[in-house]
Parts: sequence; C-alpha cells; structure tokens
Amino acid sequence: MSRPSMMWISAPALCAVALLSPPALGQDKAPKPKATPAAGVEHWQGTLKAGAREIPLVLNVTRGDKGAIRSATMDSPDEGAEGLALDPFAIADGKLSFTLKVSSAKYEGKLSKDGDEAVGTWSQRGAKLPLTFKKTKAPMAVPKIVGPEQLWEGKLELGAGLKLRLVFHVGKTADGTLMAKMDSPDQGAKGLKVDSVSVTKTELKFELKAIKGEYEGKLNADGTEAEGTWTQLGNKFPLTLKKTEKATEVRRPQTPKGPFPYRSIDATYMNKAGGVTLAGTLTEPEGAGPFPAVLFITGSGAQDRDENLFQHRPFFVLADALARRGVAALRVDDRGVGGSTGDTLTSKSEDTAGDVLAGIEFLKSRKEIDPARIGLIGHSEGGIIAPLVASRSKDVAFLVLMAGTGLPGDEIIYLQGRAILKGLGADEATLNRTTDLQRELFRIVRAEKDEKVADGKVREAFKAHLASLPEDQRKEAKASEGVIESRLKLVRTPWFRDFLDLDPRVALKKVTCPVLALIGEKDLQVPPKENLVEIEKALKSGGNTKFVVRELPGLNHLFQTCKTGNLSEYTEIEETIAPSALAAITDWVGETTGKAKVR
Repeated sequence: MSRPSMMWISAPALCAVALLSPPALGQDKAPKPKATPAAGVEHWQGTLKAGAREIPLVLNVTRGDKGAIRSATMDSPDEGAEGLALDPFAIADGKLSFTLKVSSAKYEGKLSKDGDEAVGTWSQRGAKLPLTFKKTKAPMAVPKIVGPEQLWEGKLELGAGLKLRLVFHVGKTADGTLMAKMDSPDQGAKGLKVDSVSVTKTELKFELKAIKGEYEGKLNADGTEAEGTWTQLGNKFPLTLKKTEKATEVRRPQTPKGPFPYRSIDATYMNKAGGVTLAGTLTEPEGAGPFPAVLFITGSGAQDRDENLFQHRPFFVLADALARRGVAALRVDDRGVGGSTGDTLTSKSEDTAGDVLAGIEFLKSRKEIDPARIGLIGHSEGGIIAPLVASRSKDVAFLVLMAGTGLPGDEIIYLQGRAILKGLGADEATLNRTTDLQRELFRIVRAEKDEKVADGKVREAFKAHLASLPEDQRKEAKASEGVIESRLKLVRTPWFRDFLDLDPRVALKKVTCPVLALIGEKDLQVPPKENLVEIEKALKSGGNTKFVVRELPGLNHLFQTCKTGNLSEYTEIEETIAPSALAAITDWVGETTGKAKVR
C-alpha cells in the first residue's frame, strides 16, 4: 500500500515522520520453562546496538541434572517481550548459537576460554550486527509497574486526516518509583521504554531517548486530559492525551495465521548494478513445482515487505491467498528497510526498477519457479514501476496494477491534493491556493538543482503562501509545523524530483504482456476516472489487447471497503483488503497462469 508520500502538500510523507524504532524483535510469547529446583537456570546478557537504539537482551538457559540444555528463551526488557523461544539453541564446540523462532533472527558467537562470554554476530533480514553476551549470576533486574496504572491515549495529528495512536502506561515500581512505557498500536510497537516521566497537577511529560521523542502537555482542571506537543527529531506535532480505563484495541482479522499449507523462505540477493542487498520472503505452494510466481512492488515511501501500515499487511494477505492458489510470491523490503540496504529517498524510479529486475533474476534462479510465468504486482507507485520493468524485460509474463497511475507525477499530486482537501471540507478558494503553491514549489525544484538554494527559495515561497492565508488557517499551519517541515524536506529529495516528471504512459505503451489495472471508486490518492482512462489509452495505443481495466465500487486507495475514502479511515477500518479486490486479483492471476480456482 502506498504510504501517502506522493501527496506533498495535501498530506505528510509518513516515511519522513516514522515515529518509532524498528519493530519489536517478536511479540509472540513462548511459554516460560518450568524449572524445578533441581534444574539449573543460567543467564546471558548482551546489548544489541541497532542504529541509535541500544536493546538489552537476556538469554535464559535451563539445564537438566546432568547439565544438558533442556530449553532456552530470550527476553527483550525494553520492548516488553519475555519468553521468546530460541530453537535451535546450542553451547558447543566453542560456540554459542541460536535462532529466534518468532522472527528467524540468528546469532552465532565464539566462546571465551572460560566459557563465560560469547563474541559474535546477530543476523536478521540481511542485517548483521555485532553482539556480545556475558554469563551473569542473576537475570537483569527489569523494573515493572506494580499495582494500578494510568493509561493515557491520544492520536498524533499527521495532517490530511491521518492520525497515529499513542498509549502511555504510567504507574509505580515495587520501590515506589514512577515509571512509564509507551505503545504505538497502529505500528504494532508495545512496551517502549520511557526514560523519564513527570506527572504533576498541571503537566504531563515523557521522554524516550531511543527514538529521540518527547511529550509535554498541560493538564486540564480535573487532570483527565493533557493538551500538548510531541517532538521528535526536530519536528513538532500536536497531541492531546486523555486518561482512559482501557486502550483502544487494534483488530486486523485478515492477517494470516499459521499453520500454513505452504513454505516461507528467507530470501536475500544483490542488485549488483545498484550496489544494494535486498531481503524478502518467498512463499512457495506445497508440491514440487515449477510454480508461477509474482514479485510485489510497494508504493511510495520506505516500506517493508508486507507494505505494513497501521498494522495492515496487504502483501502478506495477498501472498497467502496466492500461495493457496498455487502461485509463489516474493515480497521484498524497500531500500533501507528491514534487511535491505540503501536509501529509498535518494533513489529514483530507475533504481527501483533495477531492484525489481534483480528480484526477477533471483526467481529465475530457483528450480521450483517457472521462469516463463513470473509476473509483477505493483501498488500505487509500484504500479508505475511495474510497467517500466515490463517494457524493458521479456521475462515479465503479466502485470497487476493496484492503484497504478496513468498521469505524470505532478498532475497526480494536483489531483490528489484537491480530492483529499475537498474530502476534509475545504472550499474552492483553499483548493486553488494549494494548487498554486504546489505549482510554484515544483517550478523551483525543477529549475534549481542546488539543494541549499532550492531550500531557501522553497521556504520563501511557502512563507509568502502563509501570508496570503486567512488568520485561522495561518494558526492551523503554525500548529502543524512538524508536518509542514517534513513536506519541505521531501520536495527536495532525488526521489521526489524524479517523480514529478515521471509519465507512466511512456512505459505502458511498450507493455505487451497481459495487464490487470484496478483502482478503487473512492481512491483519493489516485482518482480512478482520470487515471484508468489514461492507462487504457496507453495500452491500446501500444497495440496491447490483453488487458482488463476496472474501477472497484466502494474501495479506497488501500482497497478497503470504506465510506468516504478519506485517509483517516485507513487505520479505523479493520479490513485489510476487500474480498472483491482479493478475488479480482487472485482469480485473474490464476486464470492468466493456468492455476484453477481452489474450491
């Protein structure tokens, strides 16, 4: 799913305001081993350094009477994770090694002569990080809230109706010390360490050093609501926290749950021309194959292999459905995400196309994949990259374009900006002022290649725009300075400069393989009528007769069943992909690849 980073002025680039650190090492808990008095439990402690974060880890090893290892688990105290299963686990041949089952992370370290220290490497999704474990006499003392706790919940305003929920748990430890933990339910993060907390009669304050985040709010008279500001990496966002008895539950019923009737394989390969390593997951149906396969291409912004947004994992849902249909699927982390190296915002469409071509070569190298039946499924900007790749490679057997565009980048931004603002109730004058500002900013970045000079001119243009606004809108813009700052940064990136002039019709005219193009009726990011007609025209003009172009009733940009299509619904809707969209894609791919419908 496309994070709304194509909407430069009408909505924020979520990739520029990713609030939290990488996802927790694992949320599924394995039962803790029940050690009897005769059984010995030894503990190993280490600190994993992942970027700016330092994550304490504790290994709990249970041994039998004769010293044989019975079981091993791991705790990640700062992430609120306990009893994570380690299997296999071994201390032998001068090494300490294990696999973290919940995430397939692996560790191998060389033991010291006395056997009390292991120096080695933590490997996860292609990333390799140094990690040393030391044996300790007792497990790490982890402060915990004992007794009643206060819950403070609020929605971080990201602009254009987008909101991100934050929940703070506040209470006291056994010795009476005030402490807090933070959850970001929409991002699937729980138990993040709050380094300092202050609750007075007038103020509420939190600081999270690991993610460089701070909150400061003023309490109302009865102490049930705090109105304040969340600050992170220099950006400021309004945030009101309310005391509640129970945090809002996030439900994503379509997320697949095991056991699965197919294989999931960790995949790592190189785009040698681009100098990056790409990491992903290949799902393969049961049986020997060879199987048809699809390679997923994410939308704009830095996204993981599942296109995870607000805990919706659409590519996982689709890959699961296709694997059950007999079609293999490769979903891949974007550059700079998960196990993939590189940087999304400094890359261009040509770079992304190169990454996709490397993925096709990886699929072709596997004997269980049919090289003549490899297709691409691209969502939003991925629906632009897919035709670009297909126009250059005869190895692409078919395309599925999910909310792919048919117009140049700047025209898409004008259209979606007006559609989103109109959905939020903006009047015609506001729509026109916004479009005029966009045109001026895009003129500047096209003409001025020096980023520092462009930055100055962009800010001057924006300052003039603010001066032209009614007073109430100026105040609103001031309150959203963090959102605005992220947009000003985005507009000068190589990715954005490239996107402005990218015309998908050029590649679409060269596509000769079968194409399925779908856009939701209520898609405000890629308005259906204007884009579907251009996609169809381009395919026809190139002589392609093997295509289906459809507008799906009642669906938004994420292909959820919705009421309005407004971005605020993305997190509120429990459905990840509407059954109508899921059926349209899997049926068409099944028919195109010769895989009959599973009954």
